[in-house]
Amino acid sequence: MATFTINFVNNSSSSGSFCVFQQNHNSPNPDVFPLAWRVESAAPHTQLAISWNTDLYFFWAKTGELRPGVIFYPGENAPTDLTGRNQITLIKEERDYKFANQQDWHQQGSLCIISANTTAIRQASVGIGMSGVPTVAVQAQPNMNFVFTPRFEYWITFGNLKQGQVLDPSEINSPVKIEFPYGIFSMNATLNADNTWTITQGID
Repeated sequence: MATFTINFVNNSSSSGSFCVFQQNHNSPNPDVFPLAWRVESAAPHTQLAISWNTDLYFFWAKTGELRPGVIFYPGENAPTDLTGRNQITLIKEERDYKFANQQDWHQQGSLCIISANTTAIRQASVGIGMSGVPTVAVQAQPNMNFVFTPRFEYWITFGNLKQGQVLDPSEINSPVKIEFPYGIFSMNATLNADNTWTITQGID
């Protein structure tokens, strides 16, 4: 898998965190939340790089009620891909959740999580992720199937965020979509003094 990188520069007078997130999950479930996927803190007039690959994963976490501000701390992950082993089941045995019965699913290009009838209400959440870190999540419910079709679209923001934090799409601070031209794996994102962004192509 290719490695993608965004080189961030903080030319503002504010301390905070650069955040890369994904918000186009292409799921039929309207209650899927984006998560603060890759987060790195940055003082004024500093620079840093955030890199990732496109390996896909299933995740679950004990979140309680899933809502903006909650942190999704993964309880387990399972590698997957879009052509095989793309379906998995979340089960609860006594007090503990776990993944089981990972298998090939007929709908190639999508990922499916089955939430078994033992799933408690407003206790756990499930989602998918990339490069070993969760990207989107939804509240798990008993006897439900959750389907995700990754779009590999990347957005950035700057603010007081923690990795895994559930985001409210309507309240994300000045989000900007980063598009990697074909064959380009590095982009530059500069936060300017007036808190606008300048996006340029990096050097691979």
